[in-house]
Amino acid sequence: MIAIVHERIDVPQVLDSVRSVTSGGVVHFLGTIRNDGGIEGLLYECYPEMARKVLESIAAEARRRWPIEAVSVVHRVGWIPVGEEAVVVAVASPHRADAFEACRYVIDALKSEAPIWKIEGGQHAACC
Repeated sequence: MIAIVHERIDVPQVLDSVRSVTSGGVVHFLGTIRNDGGIEGLLYECYPEMARKVLESIAAEARRRWPIEAVSVVHRVGWIPVGEEAVVVAVASPHRADAFEACRYVIDALKSEAPIWKIEGGQHAACC
């Protein structure tokens, strides 16, 4: 599951998308909007088609580097209030060490490569 969404991310659905009876380790990362200096939320913008291609490429690279069975990445765009997830990454592998390493790689690569931007001081607005 690779997706750019405007609505709240269904975290259990993302986790379920990678689970299998052969995966001994399912690792996930939740990137949650935190109250940093009294903000009410953040606005994220992106180029949807390009962002999806980059996320697919990152997931493919994780599969190439580690023996993982599944990887899902869902990033939310638009106005996201404090306490809700902006991004969810889930990775499943037969062994936990590979799942941890691959999950860390995916979120780090996403932050540096994906054309998704946090707009500081952004107000409620439509995007993408």
